[in-house]
Amino acid sequence: MTREHRRELARQKNMKKQSDSVKGKRRDDGLSAAARKQRDSEIMQQKQKKANEKKEEPK
Repeated sequence: MTREHRRELARQKNMKKQSDSVKGKRRDDGLSAAARKQRDSEIMQQKQKKANEKKEEPK
């Protein structure tokens, strides 16, 4: 095998790996955009509330 051929195989393998990772990262969870936005908003509010409580704790 020539070096160029091995590079091409490695390039193809890497492209497949990258596309597989993107597919898994953005799974469709069955929610509409509005429902996803609402869910994310609630999660962020909970995090903010927890951060505020931690900030107000006496040291």
